[in-house]
Amino acid sequence: MATTPTELAAALDSGAALALPGALIDGACEAGNGAQHLVFDPSTGTAVGEFGAADASQVARAVAAAQAALPAWRARNRLERARVLRAIADRVEQAHDLLARIQVHNNGKPAGEAEVDVLDVINTFRYYGDLCATMKTLQVEDLDVGAGVGGFAAQMHYEPCGVVGLVTPWNFPMVTTAWKLAAALAAGCAVVLKPSELTPVAELALATLVHEAGLPPGVLNLVFGGADTGRALVDHPIVAKISFTGSTAVGSAVMAACAKRIARVSLELGGKSALIVCADANLALAVDLAVGGAFCNAGQMCSATSRILVHDGVHAEFTARLRAAVDAIKVGGRQHPDANMGPVISRRQQERVLDYVARAEADRIPLAAQGSVPLDANGFFVAPRVYTDVPPAHPLWTEEIFGPVACLRRFATNEEAVRIANDSDFGLVATIVSEDAAAAQSMSQGLQAGLVWVNAPQVIFPGTSWGGFKRSSIGRELGVAGLRAYQEMKQVLRTA
Repeated sequence: MATTPTELAAALDSGAALALPGALIDGACEAGNGAQHLVFDPSTGTAVGEFGAADASQVARAVAAAQAALPAWRARNRLERARVLRAIADRVEQAHDLLARIQVHNNGKPAGEAEVDVLDVINTFRYYGDLCATMKTLQVEDLDVGAGVGGFAAQMHYEPCGVVGLVTPWNFPMVTTAWKLAAALAAGCAVVLKPSELTPVAELALATLVHEAGLPPGVLNLVFGGADTGRALVDHPIVAKISFTGSTAVGSAVMAACAKRIARVSLELGGKSALIVCADANLALAVDLAVGGAFCNAGQMCSATSRILVHDGVHAEFTARLRAAVDAIKVGGRQHPDANMGPVISRRQQERVLDYVARAEADRIPLAAQGSVPLDANGFFVAPRVYTDVPPAHPLWTEEIFGPVACLRRFATNEEAVRIANDSDFGLVATIVSEDAAAAQSMSQGLQAGLVWVNAPQVIFPGTSWGGFKRSSIGRELGVAGLRAYQEMKQVLRTA
């Protein structure tokens, strides 16, 4: 059974079918007892591996292993945690090329995107390692009880939640895992991780490196599988907190399950975000940001800025430039070295996106731009498309498609653009393209979104934060806020 990055990458490169574990419990891999799952290469549509899902009994054993490992890990001081987190970053950096190759095979990303993903993992573990090393208030903070109050002293103790369950999606394997796992480990928690059943290979490779870096057995356990495996983890009475990233519908079910037992929960869910091209925008930059925001990762991003709002005065020129840029997108898989947009993750996702396309055609929604797919491949490819004059109540405009589909709409004033952008159930991110710094600042203040980029691509730094308003999120990831999400606060007041 292949488990290391070297073994996994070699097997994928050779075309050998991978026999994958269903669980990693207390440092040891084991076959899953549940339903069988095939793992596909989205670029070819062929199965590259198989595993049995972890059943409820294996999830329970993983939770028990985490519970047993928790006391020793939570007792580690911040400098000891820092050493392990920095060692994980070093291990991932050494395996960079192998992990990127695995990401290309199992997720279908172009090589450039896969390499950026691995860098994100490295930076996230390094950030939390450095935070542990330098943040003196990581575990204990002195409090000011107020002027004129004598005879008392107070401290805030930040204690790990306990055993936490992390449920991560398929669109950014390893990346979303690192955002959650590094913060949880820095906080002193023990972890049971359930990655997506569609992308287990990269997650297994990362877990192997985490253990090689010196994390004690049992502090991180993996359970692979689908909804049944996830449900067993979310419902387990010992799991103190669930951190879930995925669809809004599933996130709602996770929240309901946690509510039944008053478990802590963080949710990072959907988006239907806007990119606003102002009258004074640099149009070359605006087109680059529109293409990157809508079609990076084949549009499979909760942060996809797929609602493109363009000022009347530049609409015609922007649309012409965008049409040319979309036509130039090279869609393909790893068998197409010049490809800069890959396939969607699965046949099911391909069919879902094409259902929206069929709906648009049936409703006679005009196409403003359309790319093409390779004729010599059998993977899960979808051509990039931009629609215009989309009615504001149409599913194309209101629903998260999670594929390479974007919509154009005109606006007359900056105030109207902000109003249109905010007219959504979601509020994850937004992008503004404007040369007027004051106007961009005013628009940023008016937008209901957790992150606003101004004249910038969708860069995310580990020291900032990630999360949104409305139905997009509950809680934040990354930064100090992401660490505190895995800690409870205990105040100790004593006489001085």
